[in-house]
Amino acid sequence: MGKSAFAGAAFARPALGSALLGLLGLGACSAGAAPFSAAQYALGDWGGQRAALYDQGYDFTLEYVGEAAANVHGGYDKQHTARYTDQVALGAKLDLQKIAGWQDAVFQLMVTERSGRNLANDRISDPRAGMLSSTSEVYGRGQTWRLTQLWLSKGFYDGALDVKVGRFGEGEDFNTFPCEFQNNAFCGAQAANWAGSVWYNWPVSQWAIRLKYQLNPEVFAQVGAFEVNPSNLETGNGFKLSGSGSQGALVPVELVWAPKLNNLPGEYRLGYYYSSAKADDLYTGADGQPQPVSGGDFKSHGSKHGAWVVAQQQLTARDGNPNRGLSVFFNATVHDKATNLVDNFVQAGFVYKGLFDARPLDDFGVGVARIHVNDDAAARARLANALAGISDYDNPAFAPVRGTEYDAEVHYGFAVTPWLTLRPNLQYIAHPGGVSEVDDAWVAGLKFLAKF
Repeated sequence: MGKSAFAGAAFARPALGSALLGLLGLGACSAGAAPFSAAQYALGDWGGQRAALYDQGYDFTLEYVGEAAANVHGGYDKQHTARYTDQVALGAKLDLQKIAGWQDAVFQLMVTERSGRNLANDRISDPRAGMLSSTSEVYGRGQTWRLTQLWLSKGFYDGALDVKVGRFGEGEDFNTFPCEFQNNAFCGAQAANWAGSVWYNWPVSQWAIRLKYQLNPEVFAQVGAFEVNPSNLETGNGFKLSGSGSQGALVPVELVWAPKLNNLPGEYRLGYYYSSAKADDLYTGADGQPQPVSGGDFKSHGSKHGAWVVAQQQLTARDGNPNRGLSVFFNATVHDKATNLVDNFVQAGFVYKGLFDARPLDDFGVGVARIHVNDDAAARARLANALAGISDYDNPAFAPVRGTEYDAEVHYGFAVTPWLTLRPNLQYIAHPGGVSEVDDAWVAGLKFLAKF
């Protein structure tokens, strides 16, 4: 469900926030905002043509993310295995001011393809419950080709107001967070990971509009409206453009502060979302009784909602180089207790860029996360087991009672070349899926990112 680390390069951010995200490894790329560098691409400058096209407003993308994961200890199925999943991203970003003289306008097209297998839901966690996070963030939302971005943005009033329309995901603009870690609990907009029935992260797109207003050089506010259409998640609908199957709209609002503290960049986000799509209760049936008692449909609610906070701050620079140093981060989300499986989530960690003088482009990261399952979901499982007269966890009909999953990751990213990064990592998952009967697991991973 997470987006790739390269996904963030497809949309613009405020200048101060961009500096921080660059330190964390997620470059923000406004068309023409930085001089072209052929060294960052494996295929180079195409005999001088790529730089010329870039200067004319044409920025092309061909990027690959691959992630391998192996269960080295613990988990639900202790038979050791390794699995691999990947993503290809192919696209173009057009600076329409350079190309057509249309002031402060940008067009973005991106097509992605995902393939491979996930380790989490049968080796790490009990398949009856599933892992809450994932050991490979690039897996999910259908292993298929998708139209991931098709949008136009236009600035007004000397750039104070920016309007973006087309097909894209909420996490491109709201609750945004880099994606350098391999565990999904530290990747991308976390609201989507825990309210995925209405909030769709990369690579899924939907019809949407986003309005952003720059209140001052450090603060902006934004609001959006996104189609909630579960049919967009289906494997065969990667290029679906019609609105058939739409169930409502998700409206996020956010306030973003991007200050410089001690001349080092930070970014702080506070937001809220409301979905008008109907959502099932987690415990109560349509007849008002606990659903396991009636055995029928769940009580239906007319909405779903939640909120988030994201904090990122660079604390140090190395030898006067602002592209090296220590940055810290914190994320938290809360969701309504009536309808959402995960009612709260929190994570924190740090990334150090350029720890060693001989390797200034390498990065070192550590993150820890707590994912809490709604108490109503646990109560429903307990009641279902009691009504069925089942108390043995090993009984195939037993409904696992979920509580809290803890995820942690440590990684080191080797910048082999400016266009290739290898990032071995070690993950620890306590109570996979929130199920205490499942042994804690250790997972060895390898993430690599290449730009062509």
